[in-house]
Amino acid sequence: MVFTWFHLALIVFLLAGVLFAAGPLLISRLIAPRFKGGDLTLPYECGITPQGSAWTRFGVNYYFYALIFLAFEVDILYLFPVAAYYPHSEGFLPLIKLFIFLFILGISIIYFWRKGVFSWPRRISL
Repeated sequence: MVFTWFHLALIVFLLAGVLFAAGPLLISRLIAPRFKGGDLTLPYECGITPQGSAWTRFGVNYYFYALIFLAFEVDILYLFPVAAYYPHSEGFLPLIKLFIFLFILGISIIYFWRKGVFSWPRRISL
């Protein structure tokens, strides 16, 4: 194998890349404060002493309502472009498409209502 300037340049760039990636890690390790303890180990440093553990468990019901909220927010997100485009549109086609979307949304709400999705569950067992 013949060692050329290209190989040397390749090695130099590899070393420069490794130093460029590892340099900030090493520098932060060298100049970082060494103080441990006090309020730094608390979950929040806002001045209020936390009560209890940071790893509290939430009920599944909250995630359930969060997902429903997210689904309706996405539906509203689809209505914004229609509302922005509607004054510039011609004819009734955008209005018909909007009513089709709202009709499907209304049917889905009725379907979920009948399934009991909107009633607050007492306890969900997994």
